[in-house]
Amino acid sequence: MAAERQASQGRVIGVDLGSRRIGVAVSDSDRRIATGVTILARAADRLSDHSALAGIVKRYEAEAVVVGLPLSLSGRTGPAAVAVLDEVDQIRRTLGVPVETFDERFSTVVASDARRQGPRRSARKRREPVDAAAAAVILQGWLDAAILAGEARA
Repeated sequence: MAAERQASQGRVIGVDLGSRRIGVAVSDSDRRIATGVTILARAADRLSDHSALAGIVKRYEAEAVVVGLPLSLSGRTGPAAVAVLDEVDQIRRTLGVPVETFDERFSTVVASDARRQGPRRSARKRREPVDAAAAAVILQGWLDAAILAGEARA
């Protein structure tokens, strides 16, 4: 499957589903680099959230979506992952493009560390949510895995 991902070209959207916010990232059309693009505040209902994601997919002309799956540290599917899988099933019915999940363990930690290592920011900027950066970490992991799988087959 990963080799098929790389063979395809076109943008991919990365999503970090949180309880209060949804982080969104997008890849370049060559599927090499992921960039955080926006944070969506959760609406009162999932349908509104999924419609907003559908708008992003359309705006970027994305060919696929990757959603972070919060597995437990042991790799098991705990309550948070079950909730995400349930929502992913709903998202699949809304978006009209392939939707995959990708292990997101440590994505928020990695995104937070990267922000701390970056240029100096005001205290207010440092407190801003890292959801879009976490979505970029998730998507970049997926992209890198696809590239590695393609190289292994070559």
